[in-house]
Amino acid sequence: MRRNEALVARGFVSPQALDTVRTRADVAQAAVGSAQAAIATAQAAVAQSAAQVGVQRVNADYTEIRAPSDGVVLVKNANVGDIITPFSSAAGTQGAVVTMADMSTLEVEADVSESNLAKAAIGKPVEITLDALPDTRFRGAVVGIVPTVDRAKATVMTKIRFDKLDPRILPEMSAKVTILSQAATDADQKAVLAVNPRAIVERDGRKLVLRLKDDTVEAVDVVPGRKIGDNVEIAGALQSGERLVLSPSDKVQAGTRVTVTAK
Repeated sequence: MRRNEALVARGFVSPQALDTVRTRADVAQAAVGSAQAAIATAQAAVAQSAAQVGVQRVNADYTEIRAPSDGVVLVKNANVGDIITPFSSAAGTQGAVVTMADMSTLEVEADVSESNLAKAAIGKPVEITLDALPDTRFRGAVVGIVPTVDRAKATVMTKIRFDKLDPRILPEMSAKVTILSQAATDADQKAVLAVNPRAIVERDGRKLVLRLKDDTVEAVDVVPGRKIGDNVEIAGALQSGERLVLSPSDKVQAGTRVTVTAK
């Protein structure tokens, strides 16, 4: 169009030809405007689609359950179609989808009587025995004392952490704990044989116990060791579970026949 305007000014092209060219330019500009409007519409549609993608991603997130930490699912509390309302007591609702536990943070909760609370200081070593694993003793330590007293039982709850977890330890197991004055060594945790000190007698310079075998008494030499609670550790040819004569009189000798009158 500008070229034709220059030719019209010099008289080489008629004004009618310029009008035709100008009309074509106006039509082209109108087409550009329409195309730009279509681009804007398409861009708006893309933005709307992106918003819909975001909405669907949020909806997809609603279908995923995320745990606050690594753990193991213990109980599945809800089924398909159940209503989950954690903070509601409405009938027919569940409080959680699953119950889970972090197996690496298992602790023992033990009630300690008020009279023994002074022995349960934080950091004190503890020996733990599980009812499910009676032959294994685990080491632990007191890591927390709940600052309240159960008035009905006159006890305080303490939290005890295992020094080393065992895969056989499971949540909700029953346990017994012994609070120690000092940490137990491997030697301390070895099984020992101990008897009531009244079962040990000295005869002819020998330390011995009188063992019941059927209905006869036989003498067994022993070597007394350290005192363990109310008992005394011994070494000798005795086996766990054998019956001994308690506080035998001088009349009871090896070979004496006896009758057990009561257990």
